[in-house]
Amino acid sequence: MEENYESQRSRLEKPLELSRERARKQVLDLFKHTKTCGLALELCLLVRTHRATLEKQDVHDCCNFVSKLCEEAGCQEASKLCAEAAEAVVGNEKTYLKLCEQSLKKCSESRQPRKRSPERATYVS
Repeated sequence: MEENYESQRSRLEKPLELSRERARKQVLDLFKHTKTCGLALELCLLVRTHRATLEKQDVHDCCNFVSKLCEEAGCQEASKLCAEAAEAVVGNEKTYLKLCEQSLKKCSESRQPRKRSPERATYVS
């Protein structure tokens, strides 16, 4: 009798464990995205917004840091553009702004899509 109870309990825990594992993966993926892409985007916008108050070397250093975050997230193209913008800021602000804009566009294109809640049937009386 006890073996039967244990086997039933084991069968009930497996689907729960699979759901928990799936939820864990989603949370960790979101954490990684926020740690890299979310932070990179926020820092980039902060630097762009306040670039008039920052020294060119400050902007250069910040853009290089953002570039490394993009690379860590696997966004090679955005990382490359950001690194090029970091180098351009020292010489030509127009080139810097153009490269930075292109990098932001790439970043926006690669944003992690949010899961939509399942469509629910609408009750009509």
